[in-house]
Amino acid sequence: MTTVPERDLRLLCDALGPLRDREQVAERLLESSAKHSFDPDKELDWDAPLEDGKWFWPPELVSLYDTPLWRRMSEEQRMDLARHEAASLASLGIWFEIILMQLLVRHIYDKSATSQHVRYALTEIADECRHSMMFARMIQKGGAPAYRVPRVYHNMARVLKTVSTTPGSFASTLLGEEILDWMQRLTFPDERVQTLVRGVTRIHVVEEARHVRYAREELRRQMVTAPRWERELTRVSCGEAARVFSVCFVNPQVYENVGLDRRQAVAQVRASGHRREVMQSGARRLTEFLDDVGLLQGLGGRLWRASGLLA
Repeated sequence: MTTVPERDLRLLCDALGPLRDREQVAERLLESSAKHSFDPDKELDWDAPLEDGKWFWPPELVSLYDTPLWRRMSEEQRMDLARHEAASLASLGIWFEIILMQLLVRHIYDKSATSQHVRYALTEIADECRHSMMFARMIQKGGAPAYRVPRVYHNMARVLKTVSTTPGSFASTLLGEEILDWMQRLTFPDERVQTLVRGVTRIHVVEEARHVRYAREELRRQMVTAPRWERELTRVSCGEAARVFSVCFVNPQVYENVGLDRRQAVAQVRASGHRREVMQSGARRLTEFLDDVGLLQGLGGRLWRASGLLA
């Protein structure tokens, strides 16, 4: 399939309908950014003390929830695990957003700097900078360590962000954004959770909604216009990214840091029907979209199922 000129994209459709004009989408997102952007340093009360008896993450979203090990843990130990898992997820978010910023810069490198599409990409990069600093500050406030992804995946990402196809970049973007977004939408209204954590997740949900829209629209465009080899490569790279993401989602060091046996905890998480349902529910909206745009075919679909994120 040959590349289609931008002026002819209005004539193209995919399974979701006609493609939207790239500049019009960017203009709407820029208008939303002007109305609904936040400075976390000013928006959140970082000096307020943490609240006794409140969670750092909803218990139902903690990896060991409803396992035999969870039922033997004290309430204090459960809450401590939630605190460490919140730090682990925030650390994963920082790692992922740094990758995303580099992918966005690659995407716009050859595009007109005066276009609305590029202007919005730069706006999103600014959002992600603030998010990364916000997550780092939340980790520090909670008193848990920052959890780095395993070195093999850290270095694998160096390759990904260097050689990723454009549709692969946007597919990976959605993978990192939409599952965490689903969890955060459950977190920010939950009054059992620390006020600071709820504020962090509220800001992230509001601003990430624009990022998801931008990535979805661009991925649709790329999958319609990319040559066949690039679409096939994107299916495989997206499936492999899903596998890595599922492995890195919670750093197993969190279990040791709250006094649990690491191997036993990891085994019980893998065997947990509740955890499998949580992860698949978080990914469902995304996998339905990826299926519609043709990314879950063949080997890509098999890799997604192997990740545990696709039923």
